[in-house]
Amino acid sequence: MKHIVKRAGHTEPFDAKKLYASIFAACLAMREPVGTAEVVAEKVSTDVEVWIEKKSEVLSNDIRRVAAKHLYAYNPDAAYAYMHHRIVW
Repeated sequence: MKHIVKRAGHTEPFDAKKLYASIFAACLAMREPVGTAEVVAEKVSTDVEVWIEKKSEVLSNDIRRVAAKHLYAYNPDAAYAYMHHRIVW
């Protein structure tokens, strides 16, 4: 089980469901149809999980950056919203 280093410095177990949900929400916020948002969230989550498996330590900001990079290929607006959600939402 991989652990994620959060911004505050504490660690918590990686939760793929949280990653999926945040990507799905970003897609929905950009008016992506639910079915498309589900497919995109699944693909991006899988890509990020593969990336995480290669790392010994993962920062939450690194996950956000990598997820946004993969999401950009499907929906650039959703990728922007995902990357800057604290500003946009």
